[in-house]
Amino acid sequence: MEHLRFPVGRHVPKTSYSADEIRGFVDTLEAFPGLMRQVCASATAEKLATPYRPGGWTLRQLVHHVADSHLNAYIRIKLALTEDIPTIKPYDQDAWSQTADSLEAPVEWSLSILDGLHARWVYLLRSLEPADLDLRVRHPEFDEPMRIVDFLALYDWHCRHHLAHARL
Repeated sequence: MEHLRFPVGRHVPKTSYSADEIRGFVDTLEAFPGLMRQVCASATAEKLATPYRPGGWTLRQLVHHVADSHLNAYIRIKLALTEDIPTIKPYDQDAWSQTADSLEAPVEWSLSILDGLHARWVYLLRSLEPADLDLRVRHPEFDEPMRIVDFLALYDWHCRHHLAHARL
């Protein structure tokens, strides 16, 4: 069951990342919408309605989840860039996955969100100076503030993690 829950392994944060790793994170964010579109292009109605693992989300819920999650991540990074260690608001991703738009709306809507969101996100990230990557937000569920670079590493993993789920 672990391989179905974490098909690319669990996210393991590090204290530092090389410039090449950071470029790779941004490249993953840039490629993700197109890769998710490829998976969804061949998805049947049955595939969209089938959980990728017992107790997991359907492909439809998964696509809507990544749009929700990546919107939140983008906003959190913008907050880190514009405020002094702001406290961010967590959200219940499982509850969000049960709302009508996550259960019933066409995946195209969230794929379109991902197209525009990731284009802006990548543009923003490529404009940052190395020191900007150390700007932080405070997440109430963690003891230490998260740096922008921590978000990049997490969302590189998040893209690969859920793309692997979508391909199951």
